[in-house]
Amino acid sequence: MARFVDVALPVPLDQTFTYLTDGREPQVGARVLVPFSGQRLMGVVLRAHDEEPTTGFELKAIQQVLDDTALLPPELLRLAHWIAQYYVAPLGEVLRGMLPLSAEVRRTWLYRITDTGRKILHEGAEKGSSRRSRLSPEDQNREYAVLNRLESGEPTRMATLRSATGASKALLEGMVRKGWLAREAEAAERDAARTERVIVTVPDVRLPKLNDNQLAILAEMAGAGGELSAAALRRNLRERTAINADGALVPAPIPDSTVATLIRRGILRAEERPLSFHLGGVHAPGKKHAHEHTLNPGQQAAFEAIHAAMQRAAAPAQQPADASPAGFAPMLLFGVTGSGKTAVYAAAMRSALDLGRSALLLVPEIGLTPSMAGQMHAAFGHDVALLHSQLTPDERAEQWHRIRRSEARVIIGTRSAVFAPIANLGLILVDEEHDGSYKQEETPRYHARDVAVMRAKLLGIPIVLGSATPSLESWHNAERNRYRLLRMDERVGNRPLPPVELVDMREEFRQTGEDALFSRELITETRATLNRGEQAIILLNRRGYSYVVMCRSCGERIECENCAIAMTHHRPAANSDLHAHAGERLECHYCGALRRVPQKCPHCQSEHLYFYGAGSQQGEERLQAIFPEARIGRMDRDTVRGRADMEHLLHRLHAGEINLLVGTQMIAKGHDIHGVTTVGVVGCDHALGLPDFRAAERVFQLITQVSGRAGRGDAPGRVIVQTFHPDHYAMRFAAMHDYVGFADKEKQFRRPFLYPPFGVLTNVLTLSETMGEASEWAHRLGQHLHSAANPGVRVLGPAPAPVSRLKRIFRFHILLKADTRQHMQAALRRLLHFADREGVPRRNLVIDVDAISLS
Repeated sequence: MARFVDVALPVPLDQTFTYLTDGREPQVGARVLVPFSGQRLMGVVLRAHDEEPTTGFELKAIQQVLDDTALLPPELLRLAHWIAQYYVAPLGEVLRGMLPLSAEVRRTWLYRITDTGRKILHEGAEKGSSRRSRLSPEDQNREYAVLNRLESGEPTRMATLRSATGASKALLEGMVRKGWLAREAEAAERDAARTERVIVTVPDVRLPKLNDNQLAILAEMAGAGGELSAAALRRNLRERTAINADGALVPAPIPDSTVATLIRRGILRAEERPLSFHLGGVHAPGKKHAHEHTLNPGQQAAFEAIHAAMQRAAAPAQQPADASPAGFAPMLLFGVTGSGKTAVYAAAMRSALDLGRSALLLVPEIGLTPSMAGQMHAAFGHDVALLHSQLTPDERAEQWHRIRRSEARVIIGTRSAVFAPIANLGLILVDEEHDGSYKQEETPRYHARDVAVMRAKLLGIPIVLGSATPSLESWHNAERNRYRLLRMDERVGNRPLPPVELVDMREEFRQTGEDALFSRELITETRATLNRGEQAIILLNRRGYSYVVMCRSCGERIECENCAIAMTHHRPAANSDLHAHAGERLECHYCGALRRVPQKCPHCQSEHLYFYGAGSQQGEERLQAIFPEARIGRMDRDTVRGRADMEHLLHRLHAGEINLLVGTQMIAKGHDIHGVTTVGVVGCDHALGLPDFRAAERVFQLITQVSGRAGRGDAPGRVIVQTFHPDHYAMRFAAMHDYVGFADKEKQFRRPFLYPPFGVLTNVLTLSETMGEASEWAHRLGQHLHSAANPGVRVLGPAPAPVSRLKRIFRFHILLKADTRQHMQAALRRLLHFADREGVPRRNLVIDVDAISLS
């Protein structure tokens, strides 16, 4: 048995930590609980050995082994090492992202008094608590009660402190910031199995004399076939009604204690049973599923190429040790919107299963999982598993273990599903590969598409990247023959692509004299569509009612107190049956802060506040006024807060209950609604003015994707795009459905400036609660980068980030552009060593390799 293990912990340090096994040797890839810096953390074992450490520190022993076997196979451990190296991320934080098993570890916060807190406590006692504070007297008393409670020095749980002293969580966190308390984390194992309590009628029991309520419960149970979930039975009994002496219907609830009495007397029995998982899924009645379609020649050619690659991967040839695995076959499936890429995915996944392999399908957003899950569940039944962030922690753990035990061989998920522990993986599919949602915006800042390509390379299997508007990086790889290009240029059924009309809103204003949200052409076409009994979609890519509140007197915007960003005006939902906050409010879409709409300007006290710009909520209101008979729905982050909301909305769309849908870019991708014949695009060209080299690409992709929602059924479609920039090349090429022309034009602008795909881009940010500190760190790092020998690397900055303050954290950034990844990696490693020497904390330094957003 090895005496020591090296453990990777989720801390911002580029190292592993050695612990004594103390007779409990875990396997490499298993999880353990270990003491670390006064906390109890969960880590992953990377090595077991007998090499005596030479650090000179007293070694601690692991406290608990959570897994009998390795949870992460060698292939995923190799992938984790690659991610840590490529994205310059701590290995422990990479491994934490690979294990969505937080439900299996209970995390508790403990507080203890510090020397500063003890000093404050004693000074307050001597001076009669006369210190000055912005807190109310009640909260000051609660602070002293907390300090008194912790005076012994023993760490105490948050729940105990709050119960004993009345202190809120915010008050305790404030005491931590002031240095009076120290906060520690304690982790412990918990059972994450999802169960439900079921009430069952015990058969063949001789019934004693029962009262009316007890008889009513037995009748309820008999009507349900003798068993009912405890929650459903409780709900039915609470909603029970009866007819009184006057013949009126009155509430007649039965208390829960009556059920408990029947259980105690042996007439009913309570059982704990595994809770079934709701896979979900949305599909239009009468429409064929993807796997039921006969592939057309374009689809068949794409499928045959994928199938042949899988067959080669199943029997790889001998190759040099340093070569890529023979079965690795990256392919770019470039198919116009409506060309039937989903049918090709389904056929390829069926082929993988026939070869005895598993398949992974990544989708960019949770909003696309209901339709995709419905298609795949129809094709593969219980072989399908689902992984995304809107599952509960217990559901995610359950699905993860199903995949690991090979109980599911078809896996659908968002970006984190790229780490699913799939046995015998034979095919990876990345749908809408161009989508920015595949980029993780927290450490580790990986791009799921690129990680998927590396995972396929490590396994020696095919990977298919599908899109109607490929990223320029993937298109460039296809042009250089790094990826095999598979094209599908025709829509299913030879349906034509919808014509796209650009409406010049400058000319619209000159002719009408009105600053209208919707053009006359869009209103006329939408009315005609509704009169024909068809459906229309209008994209208005801003949430809320108005996205800027400005004072006409002083010109100041009302900004979030936490973020350097204008707050968005939201009104109460008038007729929505989906989730919405009550009351008129201002909301920050970055940190979620809320505040009331002021009556006067906070800066100059003027009453002349101007609400500028229209979001999707205002768009819905105006459309309802223009088309009072329309059945309008809205799809944005305010109405769709979970997968149940999305499924409900899509069911209504497919059923025709909604004939006019307005929403943000959530409506633009993946939805296959055959009744939609008209699509309107409003205000998406404002992004062309943003200081981002990807702005034109994003606008082109958005217009092309949302245009593809029109004309997917028997009736032809039409698209109307309102723009103030009708001559911009992104607009013109989108109107012609000409991706190749757009890509060639866009590359002309990027090549001289070494922007991707012709160079490598990294965004380095310094973060601090004080502007001076963030600026100073950025200045020192910038000086180093400009003066150090970094061949092939260009340095821009430092400068304040476009969003200079986010969640009360000030942000400065430096952009690095390099001609090769080797040059970029070398420069970043030198930068990290310099930051360590200069005392720049790693947690205050963000290195975003292959950055998508520069804000």
